[in-house]
Amino acid sequence: MEGVGGHCVFTSEWDKFARQTYHANYRDNRPIAGDIRDVDASDIPPHNVLCAGFPCQPFSLAGVSKKNSLGRAHGFLDEAQGTLFFDVIRVLSHHRPEAFLLENVKNLTSHDKGRTFEIVVGALEEIGYEVSWRVIDAQHFLPQHRQRIVIVGFLNESAFDFDKIVLPQKGDKKLSSILHSEDGLEEAEGPFTVGQMARVNPKYTLSDHLWDYLQAYKAKHAKAGNGFGCSVVGPSDIARTLSARYHKDGSEILIDQGLGRSPRRLTPRECARLMGYPDDFIIPVSDTQAYRQFGNSVAVPVFEEVARLMRPHIVEQLITLEVAV
Repeated sequence: MEGVGGHCVFTSEWDKFARQTYHANYRDNRPIAGDIRDVDASDIPPHNVLCAGFPCQPFSLAGVSKKNSLGRAHGFLDEAQGTLFFDVIRVLSHHRPEAFLLENVKNLTSHDKGRTFEIVVGALEEIGYEVSWRVIDAQHFLPQHRQRIVIVGFLNESAFDFDKIVLPQKGDKKLSSILHSEDGLEEAEGPFTVGQMARVNPKYTLSDHLWDYLQAYKAKHAKAGNGFGCSVVGPSDIARTLSARYHKDGSEILIDQGLGRSPRRLTPRECARLMGYPDDFIIPVSDTQAYRQFGNSVAVPVFEEVARLMRPHIVEQLITLEVAV
């Protein structure tokens, strides 16, 4: 959003290591809170756009059943109670920003046979927003197959149209664009900035024991007729989805090193590139925390394009508001 002229006025992040990375990269003293559930909506500064992600956790129907048994009326807002999504609704209801941008996994649309997504959209519409959504694959911009749902809403009538989004041809970007060069250069230990490079650290190469285990695991599941297992790729390939569990064994994206060597994990810097972060993005945390953060991140170029598409409609809403006042 800052890339299209916005300015961040508030951030909430409950993980202390993610806050550490945030502060290392954004040093303008912008406020950052912890758990959003502990933040009163009135303590959040006024804003024009709310950006958020939330877990696709079960939306319990037990409370609704109880309300029915007592003869009480209920709606989508009641059904969203008790979930982190409800905090999105809580802040939107208090501040009434002109627009919002939400992100979630593709399966949000099918979770609980579509009931969860019905609650999400219904609650947003119930508080007065016009809602649009689209599943977008980061592979249009990055060498990674990563499908995520993007939900956009406007408080007033808008001509926003996802069909006008500009998506490059899938597959144009290969892993060669994010991998370290073949001469084996890699980031040094510590907070990484551009130019801080050193010889390849062997810690990213899988041990023979782990590699043998992963191959046996894959063979076992292949025999059972399912697709579980590790994935070994090279510079001309597209990666599978980077996940927050990547720090455990790296099995979803292993880089072929040839010459009879075991494959290696992506380095944190390569993971940053795979998510669309520039090389001057500082990584001040351990490899484990970095893998978790990039695995949980949005694909930056996807949301840069969505922000570009939203911008004229946000401006239009602001102009309409000024005229009305």
